Amino acid sequence: MISYALASPEYRFQVSDEVDGPKESGDLTASVSLTDSVIQSLLSVDEMNLDPHRSFGSTDNQAGSCNSNMDPLSSTKSLHVRVSFGDDGSSDKVKYTVTCYYAKRFEALRRMCCPSELDFIRSLSRCKKWSAQGGKSNVFFAKTLDDRFIIKQVTKTELESFIKIASGYFKYLTESIDSRSPTCLAKILGIYQVTTKHLKGGKEAKMVVLVMENILFRRNLTRQYDLKGSRSRYVPSSGGSNKVLLDQNLIESMRTSPIFVSSKAKRLLERAIWNDTAFLAASDVMDYSLLVGVDEENQELVVGIIDFMRQYTWDKHLETWVKASGILGGPKNASPTVISPKQYKKRFRKAMATYFLMIPDQWSPPPPSSDISLSDRGEENEQHETSIK
Repeated sequence: MISYALASPEYRFQVSDEVDGPKESGDLTASVSLTDSVIQSLLSVDEMNLDPHRSFGSTDNQAGSCNSNMDPLSSTKSLHVRVSFGDDGSSDKVKYTVTCYYAKRFEALRRMCCPSELDFIRSLSRCKKWSAQGGKSNVFFAKTLDDRFIIKQVTKTELESFIKIASGYFKYLTESIDSRSPTCLAKILGIYQVTTKHLKGGKEAKMVVLVMENILFRRNLTRQYDLKGSRSRYVPSSGGSNKVLLDQNLIESMRTSPIFVSSKAKRLLERAIWNDTAFLAASDVMDYSLLVGVDEENQELVVGIIDFMRQYTWDKHLETWVKASGILGGPKNASPTVISPKQYKKRFRKAMATYFLMIPDQWSPPPPSSDISLSDRGEENEQHETSIK
């Protein structure tokens, strides 16, 4: 469905710079009819195992469940494009609507980091459902058949968080790519709401998804890790290469099979993590992870920061305060399960600086006289981090 919408003339008309004057893209709805053959080839409903009768977002925290009165996109409606089309060839007529959030901004980003828009659309036209290791339960995942992109369901909270950081996200990535500043954010390349409505009976299903790059594309991985900098995270190892391991698994494996990187790679990784966490903390984002893949065949380490669409909301503030005050019993100043974005950033930097061991070479600088780590250096200039180039 998404690929058909992106390839339609109606979408191109709405994002075209040649259209003069302001337009309410969120209100402009174009309608086209599809034949059965087009539906099978472009919508790829069967390949994604999407049931049009299923109601996605059955709980309050999922994007599909939010009603029109609580639409978090109302203030940014003019930035989004909506395309509608119908299946007039079947007895049970169905209307499909795809809302492309921040359509022009995402398309500009894709021009900077994708081979072409046509390749992106072709990839999305063929997808299959995917059971992501370590993913949240009841959240829909899919992969394009060429393995280039990952499709993930977005909750209502995540969508609202992204709306708040969207301007900064596009600015940060654009500047990083233009200036070749190190970054390891796994790029989100589009966010879409897909609505299926059966005209007979009026049954409707909605789902909001994001499309992100698959940083593990064409990699032969022997180990995978999802790292947050918390030593309490552990999963029993089954020995399979597809198992996603956590922080404590990596710490235990460092005794027998540590991950070594060159001094140049170590500096580059630390700089990228420093840049990205500065942006995320300034955006009030927390709970992100560093996805790590070890490709021993090519002697490469593949990394990317994922799951950065959750802000430090009022409920997280409350949990932190309650744990620190001991007001509901328990030890005072107990470590909260949720920490602030600034604390999360410091813990994340410190952990990542220790997880990967550097192989010294003749160009490596002598060890510092003090024991100061990357996570501690420059903290006195913290207020300047948001403008990292």
